[in-house]
Amino acid sequence: MRAGETTTTRTGRGRAVPWAVLGLWIAVIALVGPFAAKLADVQHDKVTDYLPASADSTRAAKIEDTLPGGETTEMVLVYHRDGGLSAADRKTAAGQVAEITRQHELISGALKGIQSKDGTTLMYPIASNEPGANEEQQDKLVNDVREVAQDEGGLSVDVGGTGALATDSGAVYDSLGGPLLYTTVAVVAVLLILIYRSPVLWLVPLVVAGIADYMSMGVAYGLNQAFGTTVSGQSSGVMTILVFGAGTDYALLLISRYREELRRIERPYEAMVAALRGCGPAVLASSGTVAAGLLCLLAADLNSSRGMGPLGAVGVLCALIAMLTLLPAVLVLVGRRVFWPLVPAFGSTPKQRRSLFSAMGSSAGRRPLTVLASGAVLLGALALGSLNLPGPLKQEDSFVKKPEAVVAMETLAKAYPGQGSQPIDVITPQGRADETLATVRGTPGVGSAEKGRTGDGWTEIAVFAKSAPQSAEETATIKSLRNELKGSYVGGDSAQQIDLEVTNARDTKIVVPLVLVFVMLILIGLLRSLVAPLLLVVAVVAVWGASLGIGGLVFEPLLGLKGTDPGLGLLSFVFLVALGVDYGIFLMHRMREESLAGAEPATAALTALRTTGGVIASAGLVLAATFAVLTNMGLVQLVQLGFVIAVGVLLDTFLVRTYLVTSASVALGRKVWWPGVLSRRPGPAEPAGSSGRGGPTEPPRQPETVSAP
Repeated sequence: MRAGETTTTRTGRGRAVPWAVLGLWIAVIALVGPFAAKLADVQHDKVTDYLPASADSTRAAKIEDTLPGGETTEMVLVYHRDGGLSAADRKTAAGQVAEITRQHELISGALKGIQSKDGTTLMYPIASNEPGANEEQQDKLVNDVREVAQDEGGLSVDVGGTGALATDSGAVYDSLGGPLLYTTVAVVAVLLILIYRSPVLWLVPLVVAGIADYMSMGVAYGLNQAFGTTVSGQSSGVMTILVFGAGTDYALLLISRYREELRRIERPYEAMVAALRGCGPAVLASSGTVAAGLLCLLAADLNSSRGMGPLGAVGVLCALIAMLTLLPAVLVLVGRRVFWPLVPAFGSTPKQRRSLFSAMGSSAGRRPLTVLASGAVLLGALALGSLNLPGPLKQEDSFVKKPEAVVAMETLAKAYPGQGSQPIDVITPQGRADETLATVRGTPGVGSAEKGRTGDGWTEIAVFAKSAPQSAEETATIKSLRNELKGSYVGGDSAQQIDLEVTNARDTKIVVPLVLVFVMLILIGLLRSLVAPLLLVVAVVAVWGASLGIGGLVFEPLLGLKGTDPGLGLLSFVFLVALGVDYGIFLMHRMREESLAGAEPATAALTALRTTGGVIASAGLVLAATFAVLTNMGLVQLVQLGFVIAVGVLLDTFLVRTYLVTSASVALGRKVWWPGVLSRRPGPAEPAGSSGRGGPTEPPRQPETVSAP
């Protein structure tokens, strides 16, 4: 007890502070709540929202919006019968198209259909600028057309085209929010129940994580309004995953330390203060590293990637704030009984059990070089699987379950071989329109081209390639058009996909080195060494390569995914490096503490693994499970991202962190701390804990004398 402090004073503070924190959080949620509900209103998932303003296809799309009538919604009505269309089928199709024409103002087609050579399919390209740039009105137009264009008497009717595809994509993204949140909560709840073996305790961190998620939504909306931060379905979904995954990890570390302190300190408030002093700084450092790694995405040119950086950092930081303030307050208020039936009694000692991680560490310590070499070979072999990753993901392959627009595209590709069914948009200066049209028609791979709208000094030319959309031949045609048409812009869906790949490749070259540099600098400052940070960074990069390799062995052969999302490499790298280093900090910091206390290098490494392994393993399981939730979503890019990160976290937790980092530390001995003080002299080099923060699970201290309430 400090001088002048009475038992009554300490007890009063132990009751007042948690209630004050709880009241502050109620005020924060009341303030943030109205903004959190608006996040869905600023979410955009069109390809042009993802692309940078400098991309050729983005410029073309923006100019098209200024032409007479504004933004155009393009659709294709596809009528098909396997045995061949009858006269009645053609009459039905003409009648439905006429009805659509009466209901809506169309600017092209709708008078005469184009029949396939085999007579099985009839397509009507139609377009309207009736909704303009209003996404809700565009969706309404597509749905209105679909209500009229219905199957009849064995005649199948599908509505495709860029407008229909955008509507179907938006519907998938809109459907992610609820299922993603509910599934994540369910997965975390099950794991917490298994970890804590308590009917009550699991609920506390789960509720706190839910509050943190709500807070993050409000902050994300504020970033969008203040700085124009891009909000997409993917970034908002990943933000939720990070809040629950990282937040639960921090809760596991704090509650583990709090349980220890309750055995030696009688009052819950004082035990919580001790727990926060012990593991709080380590949690702060690790979460700061994750946030810094994610913020490196601000250097990306792709809007969707650049927006995911701050949204991911917001998720991690909101989870951190909630778990270091609200969670402790709630735990103190409910007292020891929250741990029932395994209540940590004051003065008790936990049962001594043979630790799995102790056994694993011992095996790594006996032959460290053999374990290290074997692990490196295994990771290298797995990384070779990345050579089997499928090619770039096409639009029609980006859905787990094919929507109507994709079915229409596939029908067109089969019925009209050698003929493009998706326009390439060329925007050229009005004074050069005829010259540009002639050049376009003379470009190899172009099937047809016609002038469209003119306005504000620009003319629109609709170009159809001879080959299928997003085929290698069509890609070559688009590149030829861009090379030939200087001063003009080439856009459209296929051109946008090309720009996505190019921009992702550019971003990877910029962001990956930036992440490595920032993470290395942070680790050097935390661990006061060059070798230990390099060891951790090499380990997480190896995990990333192996995870991508496993993806290459699974995506197409087992899951039937026909393409790889262009952003998979960059995003999975950023997340795996940031999250992997997060766990590395807990292990290496504890190892450093043991070394500072005078332990030999091998003993320090094995002690660190034994004392932190259980908590880190639990945290790794929760984080991997939350990212695995993405594999149940309806978009291939989310399935692939969730799979690679979940596999990477498991590899890092149970192979790299347990065996390879430990065995490398044992093999290197004191050199792991080079050029710091610990690398040059044995024994205590400075007082234990002088680094300014405790590890997640320090050895229990002798009970202190405290006054009874």
